Amino acid sequence: MLGACAALVLLAAGACGGWPGDGPARDLRLMVPNTPGGGYDTTARTAARVMEETGIASDVQVFNLPGAGGTVGLKRLADEKGNGDLALQMGLGVVGAAHAAGSKVTVTETTPIARLVEESGAIVVRKDSPYRTIGELVDAWRRDPGGIRVGGGSSVGGPDHLLPMRLAQTVGIDPRKVAYVPYDGGGGDLLPALLDGRISIATSGFGEFLDQIRAGRLRVLAVTGERPVGVLPGVPTLKSSGIDLVFDNWRGIVAPPGISDTDRRRWVEALTELHDSRQWRAELRRHGWRDVFATGRAFESYLARQDEQVAGLVRRLGQR
Repeated sequence: MLGACAALVLLAAGACGGWPGDGPARDLRLMVPNTPGGGYDTTARTAARVMEETGIASDVQVFNLPGAGGTVGLKRLADEKGNGDLALQMGLGVVGAAHAAGSKVTVTETTPIARLVEESGAIVVRKDSPYRTIGELVDAWRRDPGGIRVGGGSSVGGPDHLLPMRLAQTVGIDPRKVAYVPYDGGGGDLLPALLDGRISIATSGFGEFLDQIRAGRLRVLAVTGERPVGVLPGVPTLKSSGIDLVFDNWRGIVAPPGISDTDRRRWVEALTELHDSRQWRAELRRHGWRDVFATGRAFESYLARQDEQVAGLVRRLGQR
């Protein structure tokens, strides 16, 4: 992981880079606004690797600038106005964190580039957890809402926080009684907390735990999407378990404000090539991600709607 100082050096150097007239894009920098090992980090590094392997881009530098649920990275992006070589890997978590923290910068001030993937959330426990089914967990949670520590890889307002709040509402628990513990980055800091027993359950994207799930160290009680997930055979959805809730997370890429039309078009073209590649489709299957690719006005409109909806939800939960 690069420290904050190293990250700033990279960002400063980004202003000197450029897009070549022909051939692969060069000197691109993709900022991850949380710690290594989380969903943003995995998505960004997978995208960078595939772009390099397919010749879409070369020397793609992925670096981490964590803090405040992603708003440190969002603020840095806004400060890099006009830097067409820099982009931010982001998603619902950054949208929510900006509103929950009262950030002066929101995603509406960025340049939307592309929505990439969508992923179901998951309710995850250790293999030795007393909760064998989602029904058993909910029964225990109703009896003692504050006694079950719920960990998530996002700050207040992010998807890992909004998921247990909405789940609590759906099953008749006051969300204000939920003992939510935020960690900066799902697989990075959240995983050790779950394995060490500091939290009872984790609510996050299942992809961040796949290795531990496959190794038998963790168990998924339910996924939160409309349909079961192919890489998690036998795991039910919340709806099929009698809980009327569907919740999905998404990830995309935005650039600083004020970049040129040429730079925006070339980012879009590079990510479109990535999306169309056989290698990227293989990664979608491997990680259990759903393809929700969108660029241009489609992503711009989607991002604006998400920002408005999440701002309202954060207010209703009393977080702001």
